Amino acid sequence: MKPFLHLSIRDHDEAAEGEYEALCALTGLEPGQLVQLRAEQASLPVIHVDDYAGIIIGGGQFNASDEVKSVLQQRVEAELGHIVDEALVHEVPLIGLCYGVGLVTQRLGGVVDKVYGEKVGAIEVTLTDAAASDPVFAGLPARFRAFTGHKEACAVLPEGAVLLATGEACPVQAFRVGTRAYATQFHPELDVERLVQRMRIYAHHGYFHPDELDDLIAAARAAGVGAEPALILRQFVTEFGR
Repeated sequence: MKPFLHLSIRDHDEAAEGEYEALCALTGLEPGQLVQLRAEQASLPVIHVDDYAGIIIGGGQFNASDEVKSVLQQRVEAELGHIVDEALVHEVPLIGLCYGVGLVTQRLGGVVDKVYGEKVGAIEVTLTDAAASDPVFAGLPARFRAFTGHKEACAVLPEGAVLLATGEACPVQAFRVGTRAYATQFHPELDVERLVQRMRIYAHHGYFHPDELDDLIAAARAAGVGAEPALILRQFVTEFGR
């Protein structure tokens, strides 16, 4: 089987390592089957997308809709955008988690803004009828709990995109483009303890007030988020591993 590629944009070693560990654990991939490249550390090497069974773009500190962007952010967005374009052209499976929504939406002409941001915590995700026949979302319950936390979201879907999941405060929680490209606004890679770890890391990054941390941890542990979100990752790998 070809390896999968994990593209990380996280600027914190512990967060990047935690995301990679979570992806391995929840997909069932061994470390040699999931290659991680950290785009924020240095310019990415030349990537031939067809060398990989699929591509996973993690979340991170950037917002596609930011009006002012650093040189680093501009480079990362340009490099990842090129990879998204290549994956779509060559029909290489792709899934973007949280930040991936903004990246994929903008590349395809949709609208990303800060109207539908959500605080860190658990939400109820509702699947659309289209999700029932989708190989990555099939078998999930019509409604399930998942963790989220983001400053921006997709306000208008790209032309031709298929809405797969929605939420009360943020209408676009997941969509598919074509038959092999996916994006989720919620975090399928986060269970309770992984969210707690991430909240501790990003307590001073503007997602919430640091004084709220203990209350947010207690709420996360009482939120009733189960194994359903992680099934999306496992089914993505199962469907497209080759």
